[in-house]
Amino acid sequence: MFFWNETIFASFRASGDTKTPTIVSSIAVLFNMVLDPLFIFGYGPFPELGVAGASTATAVSVLIGMILITALLLKGKLGYSVNHLLKIKPKLKELWKIGKIGLPMSTQQLVFVIVYWFLIKIVHSFGETSAAAMGIGNRMESFSYLTCFGFSLAASTLVGQNLGAGKPERAAKCAYGSIGMAVSLTLVMTFLFIVFPKYIAGIFTDDAEVLAIAVDYLVILGISQFAMAIEIVLEGSFSGAGNTIPPMVVMIPGSLARIPLAYYLCFNLGWGINGVWWTLTITTLVKSMILFYWFRLGHWKLKEV
Repeated sequence: MFFWNETIFASFRASGDTKTPTIVSSIAVLFNMVLDPLFIFGYGPFPELGVAGASTATAVSVLIGMILITALLLKGKLGYSVNHLLKIKPKLKELWKIGKIGLPMSTQQLVFVIVYWFLIKIVHSFGETSAAAMGIGNRMESFSYLTCFGFSLAASTLVGQNLGAGKPERAAKCAYGSIGMAVSLTLVMTFLFIVFPKYIAGIFTDDAEVLAIAVDYLVILGISQFAMAIEIVLEGSFSGAGNTIPPMVVMIPGSLARIPLAYYLCFNLGWGINGVWWTLTITTLVKSMILFYWFRLGHWKLKEV
């Protein structure tokens, strides 16, 4: 479902329509936020699934997004009828181009998911309260992520359009402008996470232990919100330029480094569950700095797709 959604979203964005996939994604995220506590704690007619409830809520929200975007596609929202789309015959040369751009992106996402699974295993080793706190933190971070992802899509579209029009400097300005706006908004989240973490986490739980861990999560991850904005928007900018190798080269080692770093901080240094939170923050800061430097070199302006 996820890959289907992302493929259709990309098709809409490529046609210049960034609004439709953003709206559908926002609806799916909102459903996820509402369903998370319902499935985790079993409110009303919903079953109490504990940690598995978070996965169930995510699956349901992705399904809702798939139904919505597929319905819009079938209605011709993309600008083409279904019959027209079915008549399109793929060409080997075009498939090769798609593969060169898409394979690095899919590889880095696969690595990210695998690494995240290992991090969740570490979190679970500290008990259900830590897992619940992580769920709360993830839900709050989704606001930042959704904001950054929106600007990433905008940057990808604008960079691609301007490079196609032979205006590389304007493409760079669009990328930096998108970064500036995303960073500005995530700094608001940083302020809220660091200054009011107890009030924010208290919306989702009244368990004192879960609340304490969630507060640490928000404060520590709040430090790297601006870096997450830079990282995500630059991924979109490189993608718009058809140069997806730099993000892959930076993201894969950066993600893999999280496993040994988390073990070292959690168990060797004795930081406990906070070692995972610091791992996420440190690696995000480092990845964003490297990616920003690489983008500043400007080689992406010369990339031919």
